[in-house]
Amino acid sequence: MFKRSLYGQINSQLHHKNAIVITGMRQVGKTTLMRQLYEGWEGKKIWFDFDNPLDSLLFENIDYNAIFENLRKDAGANHDERFLVCIDEIQNYPEITKVIKYLIDHYGVKFIVTGSSNYYLRNLFPESLSGRKFLYVLPVLSYKEFLFFNDRIPETALTFNLNEALEPHDKASVYKHMDLYEEYLEFGGFPEVALTKDTDTRKLILKNIFASFFEKDIKIFSELKDVRELRDLILILAPRNGNMLDISKLASEMGVNRVKIYNYLEFLEGTFFLRLLPKYSESIDRSVAGGKKVYFSDTGILNLIAKVTRSQLLEVAVASQLQNYGSLSFYNKRNTAEIDFILNGEIAFEVKQKATIPGLQKLKKIAAGINIGQSYMVSNTPVDMTGVVYPWFL
Repeated sequence: MFKRSLYGQINSQLHHKNAIVITGMRQVGKTTLMRQLYEGWEGKKIWFDFDNPLDSLLFENIDYNAIFENLRKDAGANHDERFLVCIDEIQNYPEITKVIKYLIDHYGVKFIVTGSSNYYLRNLFPESLSGRKFLYVLPVLSYKEFLFFNDRIPETALTFNLNEALEPHDKASVYKHMDLYEEYLEFGGFPEVALTKDTDTRKLILKNIFASFFEKDIKIFSELKDVRELRDLILILAPRNGNMLDISKLASEMGVNRVKIYNYLEFLEGTFFLRLLPKYSESIDRSVAGGKKVYFSDTGILNLIAKVTRSQLLEVAVASQLQNYGSLSFYNKRNTAEIDFILNGEIAFEVKQKATIPGLQKLKKIAAGINIGQSYMVSNTPVDMTGVVYPWFL
């Protein structure tokens, strides 16, 4: 099984007392990642899958000390021996948080758990687990991981160093790494898709992933009464990918109130289906409310449900890749001056199919006007000019 870049970060925390919580979209590889961590644990361990109601039965005992004794015996651990408990799909039994807290505090049990989305997990992990968890979000594959899954780069190359990404690269390296990027844009970064070579099968997998979102994630959202409304909103948002949202216009098109649109967007962002980028401001908090830009989380899903341009797919991929380095916002001054992405309030990026010198000059001028000193054109085509970075190095 191929390891994700997140594996090393989590593995370094295995001996800390805190529970490790892994969340993200369905089928991004959370279970596989936890299985790799489970197999790497050198001591006693035990695995539960809460998709199976029988697996949660042990934790339903009101006597938490008895739960510990049963876990210890099932894991084959001695009374003073620390052991690992892995739980898949934890959102299926929300009461587990109280048990986890007690067993961490009283017995030092190590927990690794997965949950299908932040939308649920923020309710699953109340203040009682404050200071007792490390939360990790597993996204779809980055392009580096996509190359690794296709045996193009070694596992040791799965690092995210912004300085290395922004530095100039020789022509041989540029052409070597860009080889699979168009494939990555078209089919996205779900691991099963990346490991499948047949085009028709890839499309079928993407359809199944989209269907499972409606069959599983939405069912847990009890407030959602009309699945068709959410489906229609997704279809309306797809061609708007990369654009600023007008909530009033969306509400009018769908014939619903603005509050419902906000609730749907909160749900879609909370389940990692899409991301909403705030507008950059020079104020202290670096962002202002309203007028957010929408980006789908995976190019394959976006390409499946709407006819979008290559430029839109490129922006989705770059947004996903840049978020490995920090927080993103965008700049728009009354539609007269725009910057696609601003990273950590410090570096400006403009995404183009092919970078040009006039385009770079314009970007630098706009960025300088808002006191941002670093500016780069992200070009999907190799060009002979400075100030350009390539998406396959991000």
